[in-house]
Amino acid sequence: MAARGAAVIRIDSLWLCPQPVDMRAGAERLMAYVVMVHGEARAHHGYLFANARSNRVKLLVHDGFGVWCAARRLNRGRFDWPRAADVTQSLALTQAQFDALVLGLPWQRLPEMSVITCV
Repeated sequence: MAARGAAVIRIDSLWLCPQPVDMRAGAERLMAYVVMVHGEARAHHGYLFANARSNRVKLLVHDGFGVWCAARRLNRGRFDWPRAADVTQSLALTQAQFDALVLGLPWQRLPEMSVITCV
């Protein structure tokens, strides 16, 4: 029996993969992309992908035993996703940046948004 409050999936590091992907891709194809770009998929790392319109994302997590794949879609608007031309490699995300990104908030501006400099 699992302990109460224990996380089902542990994620130690989050990586944003800037290259748009076809959202029809399943866990195997996304994992192949991770291995091609990173050379390996590490346990307890999450890899975040978006489609070309940036209105859908998929999170791929290797939990040490298997692979989890979750999807999220915005009904309106877009995720604040960097253009692939501006980013040549995957970006490491903090938990706060990830939380903001999947809500559709400007995650790249979190440090400046946390301080009020004028009233």
